[in-house]
Amino acid sequence: MEDFVQIGVQPPGPGTVRAPKPRAAVLWLQGVTLAWMLVEFVVSVYAAVTSHSPAMLAFGSDSLVELLSATVVVLQWIPGMSISERRASRAAGVLLLVLALVVAAIAVASLALRLRPETSRTGMAITIAALIAMPVLAALKRREARHSKNVALAADAVQSATCAYIAFITLAGLAVNAAFHLAWFDSMAALAAIPILIKEGRAAWHGHGCGCC
Repeated sequence: MEDFVQIGVQPPGPGTVRAPKPRAAVLWLQGVTLAWMLVEFVVSVYAAVTSHSPAMLAFGSDSLVELLSATVVVLQWIPGMSISERRASRAAGVLLLVLALVVAAIAVASLALRLRPETSRTGMAITIAALIAMPVLAALKRREARHSKNVALAADAVQSATCAYIAFITLAGLAVNAAFHLAWFDSMAALAAIPILIKEGRAAWHGHGCGCC
C-alpha cells in the first residue's frame, strides 16, 4: 500500500510562512473531512466506552489526530490564526505517540485482566463507513496536494490513508470477536495498530508524511 500514501510533495524552505490562496476543491475537501472526522471520533469513542473495546479506542485515537490534521490545513488560510507547519507537525507527532502509549496500556491491561469486549455493531458500522470514505478522501487530497504543492494537505492525505488502514484492523478485531467470541483478538487488533501510530508519530515529528501503509 506504499503507493497509496506516497504524496511526492517536498517540505517548504524555512522562509515559507503562509500557503497560497487555496483552490475551492481544497476547502471543500477539508470541510467534508472535518465534518466526517468529528462524527467518526464521537461515534468511535462511544463504541469504545460502551463495548470496552481497545481496538475501537485505537481507531478513535487516530480519528482525533485526523481531525486535528484537517484543522491545521484550514488554519493556514485564516488570518491571525495560521500556525507554522513545523510546530503543527511536532504537536501531532507528540499526540500520536502519547495515544499509542495509551492504547498499548489499555490493550495490555485488557489482556492481563482477561476483560471481554462486547460485540459493537456501532463500531463495525463506523469502521466500514471509514473504509469506504477514507481512501476516496485520501486520493482526492493527494491530487490537490500535487496541484497546490501544499505540504500540510499532503500530510493530511497520509492521515486519511492511515485512518483507512486502522479501520480495517479494527473491523477485523471486532468481527472476529463478534463471530467467534475471541475477546483477546480485539486487544491484539489494537496492539497491531500501535506500530502504525508510532511510525506516523515519528514521521510527523520530523516533518515528513508517513508511508507506513
